[in-house]
Amino acid sequence: MATTTFEDRLERLKLVVEQLERGDLPLEEGVALYKEGLELVKACGKQLETARHEVKLVSEGLVREFDALDALTSETEDEL
Repeated sequence: MATTTFEDRLERLKLVVEQLERGDLPLEEGVALYKEGLELVKACGKQLETARHEVKLVSEGLVREFDALDALTSETEDEL
């Protein structure tokens, strides 16, 4: 598959859906497009899940850093 980015795959998927919805394809071409569409959906889903996981890791890391800074600030204020 020549497309690699999420956006490229999504755009190709839109085209596949449009072609299938027209309903004017020979059976073999329709089946081939349907299979391609399923692979595109799978690839897009995998990319979305990976992105969601990365965002979660970054968010959790930032929250921990904030909590650590907050705790450090509280300790410093208690010493004064």
